[in-house]
Amino acid sequence: MTTLVERLNLPAALQRSRSRRDAEAETIQFAQATLAVAKREGLQLAVRARYIALLVIACLLPIIYPAWEQFYYVVMLGLFALIGWGQVKVGRLGVSRPELALLFCDLALLTFVIIVPNPFGTAHWPVAMQYHLGNFIYFFVLLSSATLAYSWRTVIAVGTWTSALWAIGMIWVWWQPDRAPELTARVAAAAGGDQRLFQIISPDSIVFTARIQEIVVFMIVAVTLAVAVRRGNDLLIRHAAVERERGNLARYFSPNVVEELSKHDEPLKQVRTQKVAVLFVDIVGFTAFADTRTPEEVVHTLREFHALMEQEVFRHSGTLDKYLGDGLMATFGTPFVSQADASNALRCAQAMITAADRWNSQRKQAGEAPMRVSFGLHYGAVVLGDIGLTCLEFAVIGSTVNAASRLEAMTRGLDCELVASDDLVKHAQAELGSADAAFRPLVAQAPQKIRGLEHPIAIWTQARAGEV
Repeated sequence: MTTLVERLNLPAALQRSRSRRDAEAETIQFAQATLAVAKREGLQLAVRARYIALLVIACLLPIIYPAWEQFYYVVMLGLFALIGWGQVKVGRLGVSRPELALLFCDLALLTFVIIVPNPFGTAHWPVAMQYHLGNFIYFFVLLSSATLAYSWRTVIAVGTWTSALWAIGMIWVWWQPDRAPELTARVAAAAGGDQRLFQIISPDSIVFTARIQEIVVFMIVAVTLAVAVRRGNDLLIRHAAVERERGNLARYFSPNVVEELSKHDEPLKQVRTQKVAVLFVDIVGFTAFADTRTPEEVVHTLREFHALMEQEVFRHSGTLDKYLGDGLMATFGTPFVSQADASNALRCAQAMITAADRWNSQRKQAGEAPMRVSFGLHYGAVVLGDIGLTCLEFAVIGSTVNAASRLEAMTRGLDCELVASDDLVKHAQAELGSADAAFRPLVAQAPQKIRGLEHPIAIWTQARAGEV
């Protein structure tokens, strides 16, 4: 959950580096999965937009140019639609050769349509006149669509392929004979001796300078978009790392604590001592129960139980420290101390008792044996900090933790459901007031000797349902 404290010995540094690489690899996998979903949605949206645009153009062509020769371009539009459909079918994140091949087909088809005159057309002007129609701008539409591939390399490839195809087209046109020499001669006569004007308006002129300018500008735009795509991917990966960390935190801390930790993670890095409330929960006799059940039944029962207990921990602003087989440990006041840690712990335990009773009622109705659950609560100083080397854990340790665990174990001998230390009850009373309803089920007991504590401590118990 947090980075390792820097150490001086080399093996620890190597282990830390390995752990960091593993975490980064998992984050990248998470981000790639997100990118794959986004790309799929983006491709579907782009193809829908392509279909609509092609349909609009197909309807406009007969209106603007009412001639049968325009049917040729309608067929070309159908080919563009087919290529778009193929891109959705084969599109995936990363290197996809079929997708790249279809992108190249898109560019090659557009180059062909722009440069090669309509074979069914009635006009027989020079092939170079195709360059005078200003249709190069349509390549920018395909370039913008390439950004949906979420790969900066794909954008660069589209820019490079377009430039190459455009240059090949120029060479092919340059080799073509002048189909209208008389027209070219008349334009030359009209231009007089101005060769620059003649090169611009001549129907047989490719205007190399303009074509080179188109290629250069197109590559500049392609590189700029590629940088933007790469930067966007990096931002997404960083965002995925943050979301993954928040997800990991959400497994242990309540939502309000996660929100704070996402802004300031220092409390997890600091090794310190502070007072917290500790809660232990356990299913009594679960080992005997598990011995007579199938593994699936055992795991299903534990999942139901843990889900109920976890929900109450988070609802009462607690931290789920760890699962302990058929039980769990929760703390209140970690990583942030509040003004209601002891009372939150007590109310959480009592809410857990209610949830367990409701769960047992459902089990009885289903013909299953009820579960006896016990709770132990203590309040005192603990040590907080990271432990472990390659597998870190935010640890809460100290005699307070041990005492809470032993108070939970005392429920067997005292035949009660909950045992809370006097320290916890007094702090809860100070937080809530002694008249609060949370203290009504509690009964004061004589001080008990707790292994690990120097002096006996006073305790409070809460009887099981139906025994009050």
